[in-house]
Amino acid sequence: MNKDRIKTLARDVIEIQAGAITSLLERVDDNFIAACTCLLECSGRIVVIGMGKSGHIGSKVAATLASTGTPAFFVHPAEASHGDLGMIKSRDVVLILSNSGETDEINIILPLLKRIGVKIVAMTGNPESTLAKHADIHLDVSVEKEACPLGLAPTSSTTASLVMGDALAISLLETRGFTQEDFAMSHPAGRLGRRLLVHIEDIMHKGEEIPRVGLDASISQAIVEMTAKRLGMTAIVDPEGKVSGIYTDGDLRRTLDAGLDPHTTPVREVMTSGGRHIGPGALAVEAVTEMQKYSVQGLLVISADGKLAGALNFQDLLKAGVV
Repeated sequence: MNKDRIKTLARDVIEIQAGAITSLLERVDDNFIAACTCLLECSGRIVVIGMGKSGHIGSKVAATLASTGTPAFFVHPAEASHGDLGMIKSRDVVLILSNSGETDEINIILPLLKRIGVKIVAMTGNPESTLAKHADIHLDVSVEKEACPLGLAPTSSTTASLVMGDALAISLLETRGFTQEDFAMSHPAGRLGRRLLVHIEDIMHKGEEIPRVGLDASISQAIVEMTAKRLGMTAIVDPEGKVSGIYTDGDLRRTLDAGLDPHTTPVREVMTSGGRHIGPGALAVEAVTEMQKYSVQGLLVISADGKLAGALNFQDLLKAGVV
């Protein structure tokens, strides 16, 4: 194994592909705008088609479009000839990827796509190809050479197609006004989805799970409640259920240091008035910020009328996956 030769080959591949990407800049032209407009005005879905390595890239492009606000799916051209053309309707737009523009499996279905009446956007490396000439809009993704030293394996050409596909998807995202919240809706299992979709009311402790004692409770009664509910704190509420304060593990340590009798001292004398709290409609990630900002391990959840609605601690946020 010649390590120096391997490094040289790897660097050559990266440089060649970087050059292929850079060459696309000048092709963000009127045809690109026309392609974006066509995809944006589509009342159906974007159907992405590609064969071989272009098919793999096409599948990824379809996934990127779908996850960024442009409904899309991938259809294999060979399968299209055996029934999957039924998935394509006249209101759809077909985005076809083919470096040569002469892929048999694709050119076979071109007349049928025309008959269905769909708009065709083609991405090829040959503007004079059959596919390019029959497309309504053609995007030139040709490259000077493949990064493969044999000039055979699709490398630079597939990279160029992928980048142009991403350019389309992100241009459409921005134009549609697609937001982080929209992205989270299509990625509910991802970290971003959890951070933007999970609200306090979804994970807070409710009802009998909420630690609470009255204003007349003793410190020892508050300790019993804290121990039973295992959140490291308890709310102190008035007769109407409104929060007067909070008593935490930290307050307990300070109470013991002060030498106060926990059986006779009312908890209201040592509680933290008000305490850190949050609303039930807030995002769970806001609780993370609040806890970190004030170095606390738990928060009371208070409704708009000031009444105790719930409670949560840092462990609840960990379990919800928002941390």
